[in-house]
Amino acid sequence: MSNPYLTHMPAGLRVEPEPPRESVWQQHGDITVHVERIGDPDAPRRVVFLHGAGGHAGMLRPFASAVAARGVYVIVPDFPGYGRTQVPDRGAIRYPDWIRVGCELVRAERDAHAGTLDLFGASIGGLLAYDIATRTKAVDTVFATCFLDPRRLDARRRISRYPWFGDVGPTLMRVIAGPMASAEVPMRWIANMTAMSNDPAVNQAVLRDPYGGGNSMPLGFTRSFMEMAPAMEPEDAVDLPVVLTHPGADQWTPLEMSLPFYERLAGPKRLVVLENAGHLPVEEPGVTQLIDAIADPPVL
Repeated sequence: MSNPYLTHMPAGLRVEPEPPRESVWQQHGDITVHVERIGDPDAPRRVVFLHGAGGHAGMLRPFASAVAARGVYVIVPDFPGYGRTQVPDRGAIRYPDWIRVGCELVRAERDAHAGTLDLFGASIGGLLAYDIATRTKAVDTVFATCFLDPRRLDARRRISRYPWFGDVGPTLMRVIAGPMASAEVPMRWIANMTAMSNDPAVNQAVLRDPYGGGNSMPLGFTRSFMEMAPAMEPEDAVDLPVVLTHPGADQWTPLEMSLPFYERLAGPKRLVVLENAGHLPVEEPGVTQLIDAIADPPVL
């Protein structure tokens, strides 16, 4: 599968030569999860990359390759509904499927690896990474570009294509996602995909990508995401180190959307603001700051 994003990436994300990469499929119940594994599996440190809505392993591959080139083994799954992961019934996909798949994958990596194991979550993958880490107790550090808590009205308004949907979304979803839970709708109808990047060309690539932002998801998935709550509130996560690598020019989920959750975190933490970078950080110097933070983590 060709990567429609690579031509829009800065030089720092075009690694030559590319680290070794293999695509594998892992069975998680009735879900066949596509996973890209990049770098040296014998590296002392592993990082699992988690995409958000509109993303997939291919979108994150340039970032993963840049981190892998720095001596880290990177694992990037496609979550149900995105990328090349196969599900028996797309209409039955729900956000808890993402949590289950992520937890199973992380536990398997922990069992297979005695060294450092970290998570990096992009967009809504940030809160997913936090939730997986607290559920599994198998992760050393969480990195995230965003901590968007859908329980907050301001957060729902920011991620929605139309702000009013953030106001009525949960109620509306309870009404229509019962009998219509399996109905698939284009994600661009619900989420503000045109704010994925500050580069219009990248946004067009996202909207045209049938594996990512150009696909459709069941209404039941949207409802289950809006109603999600992490298994552990941040005040209780006293032993989990967290690095928030938030884009400084994010037009979709600006820093003030992530700070309420970040400030509640009770464990060791660090905020790294990616200069000049949009929601999908492809601008310098922010993108280099992101790779540096993941590949050579700050001391917490």
